[in-house]
Amino acid sequence: MSGQTDAVKRYFKAYENKDRATIEPLLAAGFTFSSPQDDRIGRDAYFRDCWPNAHSIRSFDLERVVENDDEVVVRYVLEMQDGRWMRNMELFRFEGGQIVEVDVYFGRNVEEVQP
Repeated sequence: MSGQTDAVKRYFKAYENKDRATIEPLLAAGFTFSSPQDDRIGRDAYFRDCWPNAHSIRSFDLERVVENDDEVVVRYVLEMQDGRWMRNMELFRFEGGQIVEVDVYFGRNVEEVQP
């Protein structure tokens, strides 16, 4: 496993553990985050607007992790605290060993997840 893939796995584990101290050094000072609800927001806005969602997350099942040069793409199933399941994809871009960009693609809700 490469350092980039390991960093992405630590990123998701930090959400599961509600551990902001683990995620902060993974993100570069110029970090940006995009999703269908966020358009290239910066690091401060990410921690203000997105990080609180960690409390609604129970777990991630990383189904597929693909690394290419300075990018890692992850498809996962997300289990919410309320019992809902969703399948999403995220693109992580790295510079200097840190995450400089995350682009999230929301997926569909899934009724049942087969491990």
